[in-house]
This record gives sequence, C-alpha cells and structure tokens, in this order.
Amino acid sequence: DPEKRVGLIVDEWGTWYDVEPGTNPGFLYQQNTIRDALVAALHFHIFHNHCDRVRMANIAQTVNVLQAVILTRGEQMILTPTYHVFDMYKVHQDAELLAIESSCAEYEHRGETLPQVSITASKNGEGTVHISLCNIDHRNEAVVDLEFRGDSLARKQVFGTMLTANEMNAHNTFEKPDAVKPEPFRQIELGQHTLMAKLPPMSVVTLAIVENKAALIERQ
Repeated sequence: DPEKRVGLIVDEWGTWYDVEPGTNPGFLYQQNTIRDALVAALHFHIFHNHCDRVRMANIAQTVNVLQAVILTRGEQMILTPTYHVFDMYKVHQDAELLAIESSCAEYEHRGETLPQVSITASKNGEGTVHISLCNIDHRNEAVVDLEFRGDSLARKQVFGTMLTANEMNAHNTFEKPDAVKPEPFRQIELGQHTLMAKLPPMSVVTLAIVENKAALIERQ
C-alpha cells in the first residue's frame, strides 16, 4: 500500500503492572506514576511520527483500569500523570507534523540503551509551533539545542509547560491529588534561529512558539 490508503488503528496501548494490593485482581486497578507519563509521551511521539499511517490510537482504559487517566474512590476523583500528558499534547491535534532531525545522548539502564530525549513538533493553523520533548533519563538532565531552518525566531516568544517529579514512582493520591502536576517551564533560551532547553530528569515538556505581540504591533 505505497499510497497509504489503508489506515492503521492502534488499540489498547499502555502499561500493565501488578494490581494494587487489596484490590480485586480482576479489576486491574494500578497506580499511575511519572514513569507512566513518560510512557504516554513516547507513545504519542511514535503516533505523531507515523500520522500518515496511524489514523486512530486508543489508550487501553480511561478510568480505574490499567494506565488510567482518572482514578476514583467513592465520590473522590484524581487526575493521573498520564492525564496531564494527554492535556499537554492536545495542542498537536489538527496540526501539521513538522519534520525533525535529531541526535542525542543514550540512556542506559541494565544493559539496554535508548535515546535519552524524544521529540515531536507540529504547526497549527494560526502558525503557532508546538514542540514536545521527553527526557526518559531518571538521573540526568538533558540540554537540547534546536535549530530552526528557514524561519527566524527574532520576533517570537516561547512559553513552556513541564511535568516532572523527584522520584520515578511519584504519583497522585486522594490525600495529595496534586503531587504530580504541570508547572511553567522556564529553562529556555531563544536565539535568532535556535532554541535551547534544559530538561530535568524524567520530564515531559511542551513548548509553544508564538508571534511576539509587541513585535507584531511594531510592524503594523
């Protein structure tokens, strides 16, 4: 199918761990940590990079089962780190995928290696460029240098949102529902054609590059 007329639907992606102690094994109730946030981001990057073929991709469950985005207990409800990644990545919907060439350090764990940083980018109909990055290294930060070819950043502004934690098993509970939540990301330096971002260990970051309103008024 070289013309890619047949779309691919990826169903029930996500993590599957041992159930939480004291819960019904058949309900597959599991906790959701910053590690699951990294897993979600990596899945999104794969789906984005193959969007010419992948037409739909569904996480396995949404509430209380496996890598859920919401956990409930009676009348209480909490948002998981996976939920926050979904929320941070919704800016890529209905946008155009941007081509990226990248090289980065390797993350090594127990003899296995993977690229330390994964990245995806898109441009929406209003011209805003969104870049999402994921540093899977749980020990080391990552300094990322991005070069924008054919487009000047001189009259642009950049805003960032970050999801991270100090421990890989950090998670939200009904007692502390906001232990892991997005926060502003400011470790950014913007140049004429370059952008530098310093990613903390085990972090997911989404950047928005927009027209500088002051520069726009000046031109008008």
